[in-house]
Order: sequence, then C-alpha cells, then structure tokens
Amino acid sequence: MSANINHFNILRQPVITEKSYTATGAANQYTFRVATEASKAQVKAAIETIFEVDVEKVQVINMPGKPKRRGAHSGNRSGYRKAIVRLAEGQTLEAAEEV
Repeated sequence: MSANINHFNILRQPVITEKSYTATGAANQYTFRVATEASKAQVKAAIETIFEVDVEKVQVINMPGKPKRRGAHSGNRSGYRKAIVRLAEGQTLEAAEEV
C-alpha cells in the first residue's frame, strides 16, 4: 500500500508532552494531532501506510479551544482533534520520538 496525499492531510503533527512521552514507553502509544474530519479508520490507514507499522487501537478525542483574554476582549482559541494510536507489540515510530 502506498501513501497518497490524503494520508498526509489526515496527520497534522505529533503531540510531544510529558504525558504522551510516558505513554510511548509504557503502553506503546503515540499521540498525533489529526484533521478535524478524520475518522478512526482513516487515522489507522494513514499511520499504517506512512510508517509501515501495524496499529492495534485508535482513540480519538476532540479537544476544546482554550478561552483567552486580552484586556476587555475575550475569545477562544480554535479546538483540535487528537488521536492516540497503540501499535502492535515490538513496533515503534522513530519519527514521532525524534521530534
């Protein structure tokens, strides 16, 4: 299976936080920001074709935007969609770990 442009449009960027880094070692899970219209099946297909690994499970979370203020003006940041991907035993993503 070859990766096409749609697979690269689904995955936006890896999420690198202390919590996601801990999950990488403990549960073989990787976290990505994905397109807001992406489904679990599309995320799974994109990860499997781009990185050539086997995906066991995909969890998708809609993250709300944070409220922000600047003086008397208030508003919200844009929300985003986050996917937590669990890989098969013994497989890793070097690209997500290097960032």
